[in-house]
Amino acid sequence: MNLGEGISKCVTLTSLDLFLSENSIGDNGAKYLGEGISKYVTLASLNLNLYKNSIGENGAKYLGEGISKCVTLTSLDLGLSENSIGENDAKYLGEGISKCVILSCLNLYLS
Repeated sequence: MNLGEGISKCVTLTSLDLFLSENSIGDNGAKYLGEGISKYVTLASLNLNLYKNSIGENGAKYLGEGISKCVTLTSLDLGLSENSIGENDAKYLGEGISKCVILSCLNLYLS
């Protein structure tokens, strides 16, 4: 079982903090995280620190898709600094975040 599958079993979570900096999860790991996160229908607060993980376009897409399913989010802290996410790749994150219509607090780190 991967981390995404494991966390997806905790479907009643309202808050999730994952600090996975410098773990080389790459696009494939981001896919599993995105799939896991998409299962949280009651999540209000999500803090994902994925700094320095070799995440690129596909990873950004998977994360954006996962976040888009978290429609109850009111707070999102997404740390993706020092990955390989370009300007065009960031659109996937923006598209996903735009589905979180009750979001009141957003911190996004993409440097």
